[in-house]
Amino acid sequence: MTDKYILAVDQSTQGTKGLLFDAAGTLVCRADRPHRQIISESGWVSHNLEEILENTLAVCADVMKSAGVKPNQIAAFGISNQRETTAAWNTMTGKPLCDAIVWQCGRASEICKRHEGEAESIRQKTGMTLSPFFPAAKMQWIMENIPEAKTAADSGELALGTIDSWLVWNLTGEHALRTDYSNASRTQLFNIMELQWDQEICSSFGIPMKALAEVCMSDSVFGYTDLGGLLPEAIPVCGVLGDSHGALFGQDCRQPGLIKATYGTGSSVMMNIGKEPVLSDRGIVTSLAWGRKGQVEYVFEGNLNYTGAVITWLKDDLQMIRSAGETGDIAEKANPEDKTYFVPAFTGLGAPYWKPDARGMFSGITRTTGRSEMVKACVECIAYQITDLVELMREESHLAIEELRADGGPTANRYLMQFQSDMADVRVRIPEIQELSGMGAAYMAGISCGLYDENTIFDHIRHSTFAPAMTQEVRQQKYEGWKEAVGRAIQ
Repeated sequence: MTDKYILAVDQSTQGTKGLLFDAAGTLVCRADRPHRQIISESGWVSHNLEEILENTLAVCADVMKSAGVKPNQIAAFGISNQRETTAAWNTMTGKPLCDAIVWQCGRASEICKRHEGEAESIRQKTGMTLSPFFPAAKMQWIMENIPEAKTAADSGELALGTIDSWLVWNLTGEHALRTDYSNASRTQLFNIMELQWDQEICSSFGIPMKALAEVCMSDSVFGYTDLGGLLPEAIPVCGVLGDSHGALFGQDCRQPGLIKATYGTGSSVMMNIGKEPVLSDRGIVTSLAWGRKGQVEYVFEGNLNYTGAVITWLKDDLQMIRSAGETGDIAEKANPEDKTYFVPAFTGLGAPYWKPDARGMFSGITRTTGRSEMVKACVECIAYQITDLVELMREESHLAIEELRADGGPTANRYLMQFQSDMADVRVRIPEIQELSGMGAAYMAGISCGLYDENTIFDHIRHSTFAPAMTQEVRQQKYEGWKEAVGRAIQ
């Protein structure tokens, strides 16, 4: 067995993880560094780009030191990143022109209203519903509100991109301005049919195309890095993926019909739909899974705002539970005949309903409904929301779905996972490793550089599995009750 390792970073919304995988693809060590969440009086959310870069280099050093791995043992480097967060910098000075605008930030809402007449055309080209969530409107906000951006654009020194581009540009000796297909497809500037930046959309948003990164296959060599002098010789950066796409690859969803759900504060449900794009007008978006071996693959995706956040609300705001871990036991002890539902529309409903005016509500409460039944309803609403997306993707793709691959903290809740299997009527498979986004980027890099055999590298990962145990009659009754509860919340 070779003594070589793959080093990857998962640069997420809350912090940066350094991950070290050995030649068998086993996670050897992990190191973490948080970064500041900069929130203005207007509620704008930002990150300091230089802090993120410093933390990226720091976790690489930390994880190698903790594992006792020598610098000359690192074969390649991979990156997974928070996706729609938007960066702008001067390529002459290397300095950011402003803090990164985080995907959660809604400061570009008014800009999107100006583009409402183009919304359908944009969706047909990019697969995305017009939204300030995506970088297109964020970049226009930068061009209109940061004078240095206009000056840099006029002098040809402007770079606009996602976090992967910022890291690749800074880490590579050649300052490569590159991104991969997965990240490009989430900008709302990239034509996923023609596989290039869309000149008409860029012009409409006032984005100079020369400021955008070159779009590469996710398994390309993006450049070479010595990680700020940490390594004696530069190694290839040869695996780059947006975090949800990294988790899809880490879950080995390389075939059409394979689907994963990441359970976190919110949730991302993503399904591989193959090598041809399919657009849906029913509340889910289409983007690129990745580009590899010279070929792109497409995905359906739906994003939910409140899944794990519902459990946090129960604990911190309602104080009905002491810890997230106890919700499974409480739900198990609740009256199984109770028909209480909770719809977590705290700030409206996301995919697939997209009803911003909906508000959260409990329904079906009776005199015998107590704390346990209300906790059970909150746990079950997570599975119901995921099921909405699984059902829709099944219908829109015309593909059979036999298994849902799940990851994220809430997957430790056995009651939730069994209920998820029952509601979606599929097996639920949970890997023992939870660092799926970073692992996906690491495996992409390891396959690209020749250290890993893609036909066997996923085989060693152990899983736990839940199978449907509910009768179809009971399942249908419960799911119809959920749909009725959602209808009340929307009304």
